[in-house]
This record gives sequence, C-alpha cells and structure tokens, in this order.
Amino acid sequence: MEAVIAKNEAQIKDAFFVRQEVFIKEQNVPAEEEIDHLESEAEHIVVYDEGQPVGAGRWRLKEGLGKLERICVLKSHRSSGVGVIIMQALEKAAEARGVSGFILNAQTQAVPFYEKQGYKVSSKEEFLDAGIPHVEMIKK
Repeated sequence: MEAVIAKNEAQIKDAFFVRQEVFIKEQNVPAEEEIDHLESEAEHIVVYDEGQPVGAGRWRLKEGLGKLERICVLKSHRSSGVGVIIMQALEKAAEARGVSGFILNAQTQAVPFYEKQGYKVSSKEEFLDAGIPHVEMIKK
C-alpha cells in the first residue's frame, strides 16, 4: 500500500470517493457537510492498494498546528494498517511545512486508535459533528 499527496484532479476525486463511501454512505453524513469550503486550502492524502483508493485524509494549517481531518478507511481495509499509513503521511506532510504539533476532532469510537498514534483528548466534553459524537485530540 502506498500513501500519496493528491497532486491532480484524479487523486482528489479518489480521496472524495473514499470519503463518500465512509462518511456519506456508511455514516449518513450529509454530502453538503462532508465536502466543504476548506477543500482547496487543505492538502489531501490518498492511500492506494494495487491502484485502488482505500483510505484518505486531509490536513490544513490552523493556529500554527496541523489540523488533521476527514481521516477514513474503506470497510474492506480496516484493521490492515491503512489508518496508521494515513496518519504518518499526514503528519509527515505537515512537518515538511514546519508544523510540529497536531490537532484533530475524533469520533469517540476512534479515540483508542488515535491514542495509539500519540494523541491525547484535549476537550472537556464530547460534542456533535454531523450528528456524531466527537472529542478534540492533540499531539505535540
């Protein structure tokens, strides 16, 4: 499996395909909430398995930190290391731009995964994003 920074329209479409499958179809997030006005300022990562997109994520600069967002893996590839590949690629891309700390909003069911990547819960309470419970997490 290979993670790439999306450099062209086809790769961006591949990232959106994975996000659509996971967030819109599987988790019922409204399409207008999933694809947002921040797409053009974010750097997108796509993970390919034998040429097929299986994972995606994006990051953008927010208040001096790398804000990691839209991290998702197709159901067929969960528990196969794709999530770790995405996280490493996002952090590496942000570090290449001088970022040394990271923040993300994690679905509460995914907190143990992010903790294994070195993130700690930083919000005092859970909050809803697209109707799904989340917490804020940080890694310095």
